[in-house]
Amino acid sequence: MSRMRRKLEHIEYALQTGQSRLTGLDDIQFVHVSLPQMSLDDVNLRTKIGELTLSSPIFVNAMTGGGGEQTKVINRDMAIAARETGIAMSVGSQMAALKDDSQQSSYRIVREENPKGVVIGNLGGEANLEQAKRAVEMLDANALQIHINVIQELVMPEGDRDFTNVLKNIESITSQLQVPVIVKEVGFGMSRETVASLVDVGVKYVDISGFGGTNFAKIENQRRARLLNYFNSWGISTAASIVEATQIPSVHVLASGGIQNGMDVAKCLALGANGVGIAGYFLKVYRDEGVEALVNEINTVHEDLAIIMTALGIKGIDEFKQVQKVIKGDTYHWLKERKLTL
Repeated sequence: MSRMRRKLEHIEYALQTGQSRLTGLDDIQFVHVSLPQMSLDDVNLRTKIGELTLSSPIFVNAMTGGGGEQTKVINRDMAIAARETGIAMSVGSQMAALKDDSQQSSYRIVREENPKGVVIGNLGGEANLEQAKRAVEMLDANALQIHINVIQELVMPEGDRDFTNVLKNIESITSQLQVPVIVKEVGFGMSRETVASLVDVGVKYVDISGFGGTNFAKIENQRRARLLNYFNSWGISTAASIVEATQIPSVHVLASGGIQNGMDVAKCLALGANGVGIAGYFLKVYRDEGVEALVNEINTVHEDLAIIMTALGIKGIDEFKQVQKVIKGDTYHWLKERKLTL
């Protein structure tokens, strides 16, 4: 099967499999603040994540590209929504465009529609430094995601089976690329051991992309003759992954994986994330109702986040780490067994 056809199948299967709400975020409960002593007008959503200065902690996470005109239209409309709401945006893997020049326009459209916005490129862990430089140049990107997706590749019928050089590739790109490099999972979460290994080779940004959102094991199993169903429930939840990653100092933690609303965003930030990516949910809103509805939904998430911050008595994103919370259920047991602390 061609790479282009696979890209289109991923979009359709992602919409079909949906969001499982197994992120662990429902195990987090905020301690009520009866006297917040502030106004909604005091809230400021601007934030700085390492070298990236953002108007909001929310960003459109990697979805697609490289699937011809259909993926170009999706990326165009996502870029319009990002521009209109002032949030950052990542594209899907650009390897398709590096191997086929005709696919470059499906990615470049993002920068064309959002010339002043924060745009994040994307390549897989098999990429080398030269490919990384070309991916950044293609978009005039402000940062580059390197996605790691072992489980997806193992389930994918035509996927990779050799991951020997991934960490070495990440080290080479991180040490020599002139923009921030974000190492990103694709929905199976990250452990503190994985984050520690990445930090040891110079990585400063991780997107834990936890279990509970778009499930690429399920997606690839729909494309197989012999199913590997044991991978359908494989991974570390989004909530647990955030805490896992924050055990390692000097790394900026981005959270994604099943985020659907302002409360999910608030809980991610309270667990220690510096920013929050949303992909599957935004894609569904866009496909069901169009780009205008997506703009309205992003604005609603911002509005809800500001309201929640007022209820908690915090004015800025960096104050989320001071918020009192109670953790219960499976997430509590995971943190206890793994001896993880907030």
